[in-house]
Amino acid sequence: MDLTRAGRFVAATAAGLFLVGGTVAAHATVGAPVDGQMTLQAPVTPIAEFAQWFYSYVTYIIIAITLFVLGLMGYVIVRFNEKANPEPSKFTHNTTVEVLWTVIPIFILIAIGIPSFRLLFQQYEYPKPDVVIKSVGNAWYWDHVYPDEDELTVTQYMVTDEDLLKANIGDERYDEAYGELEGLELHRATFRDAAQYWAKYPAQRQLATDNPIAVPVNKNVHVLVTSNDVIHGWAIPAFASRTQAVPGRTTATWFRATKKGAFYGQCAVLCGTRHAFMPIEIHVVDEPVYQQWLGLVKDDKYDEAKKLLYDSLPEGSKQVAMQNKTNN
Repeated sequence: MDLTRAGRFVAATAAGLFLVGGTVAAHATVGAPVDGQMTLQAPVTPIAEFAQWFYSYVTYIIIAITLFVLGLMGYVIVRFNEKANPEPSKFTHNTTVEVLWTVIPIFILIAIGIPSFRLLFQQYEYPKPDVVIKSVGNAWYWDHVYPDEDELTVTQYMVTDEDLLKANIGDERYDEAYGELEGLELHRATFRDAAQYWAKYPAQRQLATDNPIAVPVNKNVHVLVTSNDVIHGWAIPAFASRTQAVPGRTTATWFRATKKGAFYGQCAVLCGTRHAFMPIEIHVVDEPVYQQWLGLVKDDKYDEAKKLLYDSLPEGSKQVAMQNKTNN
């Protein structure tokens, strides 16, 4: 490898690492993944903002170390190959170099460790809650319980292609069109025919739930997480919130969302055959909307409560939902 080729290789590697190191790309959006997205979802909580800053901070340190080592390797290959250096030196120790390669990594670890501990303290120092939710994992759906609202329980199942087709064409026509199909053939047919209805639906396919839940904006929300059967994982990427749902135990996380909109998560632990179909849908809304939603759910008016949340979505969130529906 000559110097020109080595230089090009280093430049290409640096460009690639720089692209990977970015936190929010042009595709990144609030609340949900985007088709083709390579970076993290846009943060909407103080902890998520700091976590993503820390992610980028460590990435740039890694880039610097990688480029230094890559450059050093290129220099050694060119400067000390057999042709350029036919008679190698025979020394075995260099005190200065040994001190440097011991001390410099210590300072690098300190530079990483200080913000790392700060992030951990923020995640596990729980402020006084304004809202408490108990999330219970089941095979394969979620129960979200509001203990301070007389144990109000909202059960979330994923909205499937079958659900959407039946809601739009009716059970009888669905049975006539798909009753004799099964397996992959049924999946392909419902996926194809439901696309037109997903294009009008205000949430993303594979992430939409039948009963989204709500929390007020700029309020501290404590989430107590457990499971009724196997180990699940409660995770909302835009909140930087993730914890295990373990049978017989209660774990906890918290968040304070500073932006309104619909935010999606999923079970983050491989829990069984329908692990990929356990989405979580949380809407962050103004306090009056939250109180109105609570009242509707308490009166078992789930359809009205769902419509209220989707009608309350900020325009940007609606556009995100529209552009992502048929991509996943």
